[in-house]
Amino acid sequence: MSTTPATPGSTALANGIAARLKRTEDGLIPAVAQQYDTGEVLMLGWMDDEALHRTLTTGRCTYWSRSRREYWVKGDTSGHVQVVKSVALDCDGDTLLVKVDQTGAACHTGDRTCFDADVLPLS
Repeated sequence: MSTTPATPGSTALANGIAARLKRTEDGLIPAVAQQYDTGEVLMLGWMDDEALHRTLTTGRCTYWSRSRREYWVKGDTSGHVQVVKSVALDCDGDTLLVKVDQTGAACHTGDRTCFDADVLPLS
């Protein structure tokens, strides 16, 4: 596995997708994973051009791990696979919405979603 994200635009993203992406300074773009049939927001991961290319071509979510500094395919070690149903780029080109069919937990803590542990109070 690679230890650095790919250079922006270094993969063959179809239809000029790479040119439309607005990345962070370290070449990443946030990717929100959502359960395709219920709309449940599952997690937020980070992708670079290579991770997005792999996601689009394999049908499995590939992310760039900022802590481990390597690519990871969701479910390869846990069995909690994300099968990609669709990928959309937002209007600004700075966020991806990946609709998936999630098997098991999406969160590394073992929870179904990363967004159910700390609901903040509204004032």
